[in-house]
Amino acid sequence: MKIVVIGGTGNIGSKLVPQLAQHGHDTVAAAPTTGVNTLTGEGLTDALAGASVVIDVSNSPSFEDSAVMRFFETSTRNLLAAEAAAGVAHHVALSVVGTERLPESGYFQAKVAQEQLIEKSSIPYSIVHATQFFEFVVSIAEDATAGGAVRLAPVLFQPIAGDDVAQAVGRISTGSPLNGRVDVAGPERFRMDEFFRHALAARNDPREVVTDSHARYFGAELSEGTLVPGSDAILGETRYSDWPGRTAV
Repeated sequence: MKIVVIGGTGNIGSKLVPQLAQHGHDTVAAAPTTGVNTLTGEGLTDALAGASVVIDVSNSPSFEDSAVMRFFETSTRNLLAAEAAAGVAHHVALSVVGTERLPESGYFQAKVAQEQLIEKSSIPYSIVHATQFFEFVVSIAEDATAGGAVRLAPVLFQPIAGDDVAQAVGRISTGSPLNGRVDVAGPERFRMDEFFRHALAARNDPREVVTDSHARYFGAELSEGTLVPGSDAILGETRYSDWPGRTAV
């Protein structure tokens, strides 16, 4: 079947597109660089013609509160309207575990708005909530850095490899719509501060990791279980200690 991957050239999309193609699907990598822009609607009609499934793994180019809200609301509205016109039978969206538990964060407020638009649309859907990707270790540490130290809360943390996220999204997209959400997460659970202490050391990063129960994660204070999935989550197979990118500088 024809599957269109919105954000098909990004971190997850670039893994997902060849994976789906290997299973015999006619897969389209849709992104501004390939002539498809969900913010303006450019190229959407042609890209979605004949599509059975649309997978949205796109992300906002800016995390500033108003910009990220505009991105997810506008692009999702445009995408759902184009899908309805094209007769798409399954909309799959990648979101984040804990989105609804982080109202202080503008980014997570925008993800909630995206999910609500999907849930209210007439198109059958599946929403995949993933935990933080291994690939985001550096950016999370950068956001948490103040005065040369990385300040992180000692809360539960269960990151996942991007490849495992792509595999889970791919399997869900070729099945029946869930008309609900499913969590995907890594196979191991850590304390966030301890995880980053070891992860940064493996990269020869000299920054000190300071344990701070009030440290904010992209603008929001975390509680013990904010970032971890439910007990019925789909678990990836890749352990962080086995992930090839763990020592990249």
